[in-house]
Amino acid sequence: MSAPPDHVAPPPRLEVADAAFVTDRLLVGGDLDTRDHQLAATQLRELLEAGLTHVVDARVEWSDEEWVQQLAPQVAYLHHGMDDAGQRVPGAWFDRGVDWALDALEEGGTVLTHCHMGINRGPSLGFAVLLAQGWDPVEALDRIRTVRPIAWVAYAEEALRWHHTRTGSTSAALEADQRRLAEWRQTHQLDLAAVIRRKRAQGW
Repeated sequence: MSAPPDHVAPPPRLEVADAAFVTDRLLVGGDLDTRDHQLAATQLRELLEAGLTHVVDARVEWSDEEWVQQLAPQVAYLHHGMDDAGQRVPGAWFDRGVDWALDALEEGGTVLTHCHMGINRGPSLGFAVLLAQGWDPVEALDRIRTVRPIAWVAYAEEALRWHHTRTGSTSAALEADQRRLAEWRQTHQLDLAAVIRRKRAQGW
């Protein structure tokens, strides 16, 4: 699957919620505000108005499931947390999150994959969803970085390995995509320390 055709109207740009549309029905980003429930409610309303129906929460340290269900019981919520320590990620983690998201998309839903700051875990799971939809890895990374400039997608390598295993690719095909991903990182460097400082200054 390639990027949406030029004639398709672009998805809405979110002003309050810390998320961005990667496709017309897939968002990646950070969490709802964890300190100000009024702001979090405003963010959730904006997401609902943009069509949100499903949430995959990749944080291991927190979950908004009960709170979201109180405000928006129509939203399906998968708490699918993992740590963000640069670790190897089991293929089963991608299997569950991606399959759940794909089922939602096939039903016509709009899915948000998010973590805390929206730098690594949430965008990495969104990247895996794009791979499963047939996106080229570099095109998928380009798209995520375009709509989410602070996304480093730290687990893209893990997602790529998972995808090639899941599809039964050859080792040569995996190695070729790994080289392309490494080249993308070299040409798309990000000052992560500055990004994290900025996010923390914003109260995240």
